[in-house]
Amino acid sequence: MKVSVKKIDALRREMHFEVPKERVTKKMEEVLNDLAKHANIAGFRKGKAPKQLVRNAHGKLANEETLKSLIPEVYQEGVLQEKLDPIDYPSIDQVDLTDGVLKFRATFDIRPEVEVKDYRGLKVTKKTSEVSDEELAKTLDYVKKSRGLEDNAEMTDEIAKSMGFPGLEDFKKALRRNLEFDKERQNRQDVENQLVEELFKKASLHVPQSLVIKQLSSRMEDFRQRMKQYGAKDEDVAKRLQETEGEMRIAAEKDVKLFLILQKIAQEEKIDVKQGESLAAKAMEFLLKEAKWEETKS
Repeated sequence: MKVSVKKIDALRREMHFEVPKERVTKKMEEVLNDLAKHANIAGFRKGKAPKQLVRNAHGKLANEETLKSLIPEVYQEGVLQEKLDPIDYPSIDQVDLTDGVLKFRATFDIRPEVEVKDYRGLKVTKKTSEVSDEELAKTLDYVKKSRGLEDNAEMTDEIAKSMGFPGLEDFKKALRRNLEFDKERQNRQDVENQLVEELFKKASLHVPQSLVIKQLSSRMEDFRQRMKQYGAKDEDVAKRLQETEGEMRIAAEKDVKLFLILQKIAQEEKIDVKQGESLAAKAMEFLLKEAKWEETKS
């Protein structure tokens, strides 16, 4: 088997394969033997037809099955032989089977080297989750407006009871708890965003564009589905996707970059992941525990 590797850029690799006739013929024979066991050939019981008749009847299928089996097998051998570490499935093209010799090309990104320095003890600032009386009052005003009350109208026990609460004070307590929960969630996200920005400053890596393209496709499909749920027309969806593709690509690149950094940290810290758990999420939990927290009132 002949294998050659071409370096396209820092991560992109192009491999060319040439598989000799002897190996292709051997694989073809294996495929034909398997087909012969199940082939229905007129005048013969299933599995008893001569191989040449099976070849004549199912030659195209035999070729397809031979390529389907042999290409992944040869590709894996070539990758091991050249000591490459693909990060995703390859793109296979230029497939040619002439005179029994198989040739094809595989293009893929290799796993990048990731360096992350000083990721323990990152400084983060968490805003308070306490809800001020002013914030509560503003939310009460919003509730009043949503219920069609005048600006100068007062919230009363009766109004609170109409919303399923024993009285006004109980409604205020519940409202404050909900506001605190929302602020806590937002503040947690803000802290994670701070960690991410610090990690980007401290990490060095090339980002595999094949993964960026895949993540971009996923983001665009999610966006398309959300717009369709809101009843948007196909042409409006297409227009919005075109307008936001640039922003989505930047976000997709950040997604991939962050995942690779967190994966590296998980590897360095020997973080175990059980079935159903997210490696990235566990690595982020580790970073949050290790971070130096500071709380601010603002």
